[in-house]
Amino acid sequence: MSLDLLAANLSSPLLLFFLLGVAAAGLRSDLSFPESLTRSIAIYLLVAIGFKGGAQLAVVGLEPRIVVAIGAAVGLSILMPLLAYPVLRRLDVSGLNAATIAAHYGSASLVTFLAATSFLASRGLTPEAYLITLLAVMESPAIIVGMLLARRATALEARPGHGLRDGLTNGSVVLLIGATLIGVISGPTGAAALSGFLETPFTGILALFLLDMGNLAGRRLREASHLTKGLVAFAVVVPLVGGTLGLLIGTGFGLSVAGTTLLATLGASASYIVAPAAFRHAYPSADTALAVAMALGITFPFNLLVGIPLYWTGATMLAG
Repeated sequence: MSLDLLAANLSSPLLLFFLLGVAAAGLRSDLSFPESLTRSIAIYLLVAIGFKGGAQLAVVGLEPRIVVAIGAAVGLSILMPLLAYPVLRRLDVSGLNAATIAAHYGSASLVTFLAATSFLASRGLTPEAYLITLLAVMESPAIIVGMLLARRATALEARPGHGLRDGLTNGSVVLLIGATLIGVISGPTGAAALSGFLETPFTGILALFLLDMGNLAGRRLREASHLTKGLVAFAVVVPLVGGTLGLLIGTGFGLSVAGTTLLATLGASASYIVAPAAFRHAYPSADTALAVAMALGITFPFNLLVGIPLYWTGATMLAG
C-alpha cells in the first residue's frame, strides 16, 4: 500500500510542479518569481489555510475531549522545534536557518495527513472527525517558537519578553491566528461565502507556490554543502521521534487506532506550505529552500513509503 501511495503522490500535479521547479534550477533556467508575487502568494496561503481550519473547528465544536486533544497537539507542535533546534546547531547550521528548519518540523503537512487518511480508509478505519482541527492548530505554535528562536539567533531581541511579543505580532502569525478566528466566528456560512476565493483557486495558487519553492530548493540542491549527510539523517530521524511522541500521546489520551496514527503522522510530518510561506514573509534572508528541500524532498517521501505504515503498526500494537 505504501508503494501505491507513493505512486499516487508522484503523479500529483502539486508535486510535479515542485519537481518542475527543481528541474528548472537543475537546467540553470532563468525562471524566477518577483518577490512581490511570492509574498502575495504566501499571504493568500496563510489566510486560506487559517480560515478553513477555523471553519472546520466551528463545525466540530469544543467538547472537553477535543480541547484536551488540541492541547496535546499544541504541546507536540511546541516541543518538536525545541528538540530540533539544538540538534541542527550541532550540525553547524546557522541560528536563523536552524530556527527556520525547526519550525518546519514542528508544523504539519496537509498532504501527508491526507495520504495517511487514505491509507487508513483502505483498511476500513475512520479517525475521529476533529483530527483535521489538530492539523490547523499545529501550525501557529511551531511557527511562533521558530520566530522566537530566529529573533534570538539574529540578536533582534533587545529585552526579555520582546521575542514573544514580536513572535505573536509577526504578520505571518497574525494572519494565521486571525484567519483561524474569523473562520471560527463565521463558520460554515462564511466558508460558503468565501469558497470562490479560498477554495476554488487554492490548489492552483499552491501549485505556483510549490513551483517557486522547487526552483529555490533545486538551486540549493546544486550546492552539496547545503544538504549534508547530517541534514539528510535529520530529515529521517526527527520524523521518527515526532511519530513516536504522537503515538504515545494519542494512546495516552484514548484516541482510536486511526486517530493515533494520524496524530503520529502529524508529529512526524514537516510543513512545506505554511512554514515556508511564514518565514519567507517574515525573514526573506532565511534559507527556506533548504528547509523545503529537506521537508518535501526527504521527509515527505519517507513518510509515504515507510512512516505511515510504521505509525499505523505502532498504533495497532499499542492499542492491542
